[in-house]
Amino acid sequence: MPTINMLSSATKVKGQGVSSAYIEQVNLVTKGLNDYEVKINAFRSCDINHYHTIDHIPLSKSGGVSVAYVHFVPETINDSLKFPPIVKGIFYKYIIWFYKSVDHLVVVNPYFIDVLTKQYHIDESKITYIPNYVSEENFYKQDENIIVKTREKYNINSKSFVVLGVGQVQSRKGILDFVQVAKKLPQVQFVWAGGFSFGVITDGYKELKKIVENPPSNVKFIGIVEREEMNDIYNMADVMFLPSFSELFPMAILESLALKIPVLLRDLDIYENILFDYYLKGKNISDFVDIITKLKPKNSEYNIWCENSWKCHEFYSKDYVLSMWKQFYDRIYSKNHKLKFKSPRKLKSRIKFRRHINAKQDI
Repeated sequence: MPTINMLSSATKVKGQGVSSAYIEQVNLVTKGLNDYEVKINAFRSCDINHYHTIDHIPLSKSGGVSVAYVHFVPETINDSLKFPPIVKGIFYKYIIWFYKSVDHLVVVNPYFIDVLTKQYHIDESKITYIPNYVSEENFYKQDENIIVKTREKYNINSKSFVVLGVGQVQSRKGILDFVQVAKKLPQVQFVWAGGFSFGVITDGYKELKKIVENPPSNVKFIGIVEREEMNDIYNMADVMFLPSFSELFPMAILESLALKIPVLLRDLDIYENILFDYYLKGKNISDFVDIITKLKPKNSEYNIWCENSWKCHEFYSKDYVLSMWKQFYDRIYSKNHKLKFKSPRKLKSRIKFRRHINAKQDI
């Protein structure tokens, strides 16, 4: 039976989407693909070596085929973390070197195929798009009594209209806009789940830390929440609001869609081909305020956007995403398996034969 080695250190840092994506993908493949044996951080090369993080040296020359998930590019790192110029230059070069070193890349958003090919000159033939996935076993609508208890836990009125933001506290996530919108809507409760996963090197750390420690009265920063508890957090929300300036395909969006709540995002090109017309979008603080104000009565328009969220969730169904992984793993394993068992002597003989035929044709 072919083996897949899932290589990752994503779970070492709490409160980041890469960890959530890793957990969901491994569970999906482990339970869904009976034709493969899945190993976790095995100390040997397997038939397929799948890198979820970039802190491993690729094993592409050791017999197996290598795959890397593209969870970020230098631009997204630049907007998230602050490094000294020399360190930044070395790290960014390493990222691209890593992507070029493996045999195949998987992007979670088709938008980044162009970024990798045109900006970093990576061969498009080695890039495959497979979206992230969220299990309905982990994220689902709860009974009202459980939701009330969660709100009580965080001292939130059971009748309040709750706008939820999820992700690391960093400038790229649009935290400052999130707070400004809250200030203009004092009658609405805003909650942000997430913290400084990377500490002081987080972009905008000093400014954001002051806001987190002294937020407006209608804003709560509840810090990093364990993944097992995140379903409770989504359930107490009426709207998911993520005003990020740059993203790939946030797990927080998929998790929210599974709960059938409206999703409000900044108007970015990266969302168009993955969320279609199933989400609300705004360009600035004024737009966000207007949209939340219209949703607050929870009337027919609110219900329409709840249904749109569910439609988008159904598009990224378990069977659909699992079938994409199966096709991908089958293709790269089959190709590598055939190449591995071709005799070097036979290859040389074929080359000589072709040269002989070409020489005859020239005559």
